[in-house]
Order: sequence, then structure tokens, then C-alpha cells
Amino acid sequence: MDLVTPGIGLIFWTTIIFSILLFLLKKFAWKPINNAVKNREESIKAALSAADKAKDEMLLLQADNEKIIKEARNERDLMMKEAKELKEAIISEAKEKAEMEGKKLIEQARKSIQNEKSSAINEIKEQVAQLSVEIAEKILREELDNDQQQKALMNKLLDDIKLN
Repeated sequence: MDLVTPGIGLIFWTTIIFSILLFLLKKFAWKPINNAVKNREESIKAALSAADKAKDEMLLLQADNEKIIKEARNERDLMMKEAKELKEAIISEAKEKAEMEGKKLIEQARKSIQNEKSSAINEIKEQVAQLSVEIAEKILREELDNDQQQKALMNKLLDDIKLN
């Protein structure tokens, strides 16, 4: 039972050593430990405060990012709309231009055809007139081979002139 119940001497010396240790700790170690704990507490508070600030800033940045993304999407949609309108305008203008050019070409072709037709008709008229004169000349030569036929024709033409 000696192990379970300590003796008075042991209790006395343990108390004296504990008191001396407590005095030495209070004299030399208590302030540095206390200061270290305070410093650690302050640094933890500062870190928590900084973390809260960082969290708030992250929320603000996230909101700003969402706003910027939304604006970028709106701007992209606007640019796409403008590009589509521009494309449609260019296509429409090109169609109108092509249609006008087609009409011009058709009109030029019509004029060219009309000119060629008129030219061909005039050429045919000239050829017909020339052929008619040649035929008439040949006919007159055959009919007017002798002098009597020539005199009869002259008299007939003179009678026609007098009647008119």
C-alpha cells in the first residue's frame, strides 16, 4: 500500500518544488507565453478578418464577373444581330445590283438586236431595190430592143404624166 498512499515528506517536497516551479514560470515564462498566446490570438483574428474580407471581395468579384459576362453576352448578341443585318443588307444590295445589271444587259441586248434587225432590214431593202432596178433594167432592155417599142413606151409615159 505504500504505492497508493504517499508519505508526508513526499507531499512536502512535491509542494515546495511545485511552488518553486510555479514561481519561476510566473517570473520568467508566464509573460512570454502570455504574449505569444496574445500574438497568436491577434494573428488568428487578423487572418479571420482577412479571410472574411477576401470572401467579401470574392463575392464582389464574382458579381462583377457575372455582370461583365452578361454585358459581354449582350454585346456579342448585339454584334451578331448587326452582322446579320449587315449580311442581309449586303445580300439585298447585291441582288438589286444584279437585277439592275441583268435588266441593263437585257435592254442592251434588245437594243443591239433591234439595231441589227434594222440594219438587216435596211440591207435587205437596199438589195431588193438594187435587184428591182437590175430586173427592171433587164426587162426594159428586152422590151425596148426596137425603136417602135421605145416610142410607144414614151408616148404612154407622156400620157400618164399629162393625166396627173
